[in-house]
Amino acid sequence: MVGDEYPETTVWAYEGRVPGPEIRVRQGDRLRIAVTNRLAEDTTVHWHGVRVPNAMDGVPHMPLPPIAPGETFTYEFDTVDAGTFWYHPHMRSHEQVGRGLYGPLIVEERQPIQVDRDITWVLSDWRLKNDASVTNDFGNMMDISHNGRVGNTVTINGQVLEEMPVQSGERVRLRLINAANARIFGLRFQGHQPVVVAIDGHPVEPHQPDEDRVVLAPAMRIDLVLDMTGTPGDRASVVDDFYRDLAYRLVDLSYGSERLRNRPLDAPVRLLANPVPEPDLSGAARHQVTLGGGMMGMMTGAMVDGRMTDMRTMMRSGMAWAINGVAASGPDDHGSHVMAPTFTLERGRTCIIAMVNETAWHHPMHLHGHTFRVLSRNGQPTRFKEWQDTVLVDPRERVEIAFVADNPGDWMFHCHILEHQIAGMMSIIRVA
Repeated sequence: MVGDEYPETTVWAYEGRVPGPEIRVRQGDRLRIAVTNRLAEDTTVHWHGVRVPNAMDGVPHMPLPPIAPGETFTYEFDTVDAGTFWYHPHMRSHEQVGRGLYGPLIVEERQPIQVDRDITWVLSDWRLKNDASVTNDFGNMMDISHNGRVGNTVTINGQVLEEMPVQSGERVRLRLINAANARIFGLRFQGHQPVVVAIDGHPVEPHQPDEDRVVLAPAMRIDLVLDMTGTPGDRASVVDDFYRDLAYRLVDLSYGSERLRNRPLDAPVRLLANPVPEPDLSGAARHQVTLGGGMMGMMTGAMVDGRMTDMRTMMRSGMAWAINGVAASGPDDHGSHVMAPTFTLERGRTCIIAMVNETAWHHPMHLHGHTFRVLSRNGQPTRFKEWQDTVLVDPRERVEIAFVADNPGDWMFHCHILEHQIAGMMSIIRVA
């Protein structure tokens, strides 16, 4: 992982590799994936961003039990949407993902855009000791109550890379997946002008990112079209500067000695839309979701297992966050208990959720089973009304989303900083 000068790092892995094998299919294909659990504990597989039936969502006891050690379960579903997705456990996910259980799921368009190479970068980070072993301090209260488990070693496809070979004149489709527990990436491609063509797998009007920085919160995906405009022999750094005063070089784009073409490829980069139902805002049900807790937050206590509990007692029990004043103990990490829905939606009706972040920390909020439009931030309409399944809500920010509740079942709605999720920031939305 970190080079030959260090011992090998012991990880948990799908098919013996990190990330797990890239599953690449064509839109409309039916997937059947048999998962055998060789861990010493229960696990599941969640197909993040894929609009699957409720029983195939991989959340334990919603409605199916997890996969016990030694058992095999077969997931089966249709790939309705094209795009960049990924898979990971939803059982003790803060540790199982943190130890390496994740992989890319690519659903190719029936009419893909023209590029020279289609490349996937699964980004993650690791908290390693000096001997390159993974630290065992998963779920400690410092991580839980602050920014989550941010590691000290960043990898691309499971490796610390010095360079990515490129060729002058080529066009690359770069699929970025953030599989980290908590790290938010803010990538700048120095000397280049990446064009965003998809967010969370779904097409968006092609555009350059704000301030030329590609911001990728945990669980999010962004597809870029990147024209290699350098000359043979050039090197250009990709820098991550999301966290103030902690910028570092992620990797270099290293140009070979030959030129593929003299000018950028002249071909459209707009992707065809996926068949996601358009929200009807005129008759929408409206709900507010207030995110509370954490260090430097304003929350003094919350409901835990039906009882009002003060913040100090919550933290002693490993809880630090709440949604609408409820700190959830739920199916991901707390056995077979399934929490009551935060609210219930009529199938086929549009829902608008206003998320209000009353905390001092970022929260990438993920809704299972559905894709939503991001309508506004702090009352200002978004430029592209992006289709997403995970939206980053900044400290003290208000974000409105809208979706059609067309997928029946009980669906998790939670922060994808996994330490925040296990410490209370998760809920259930029921589509009746």
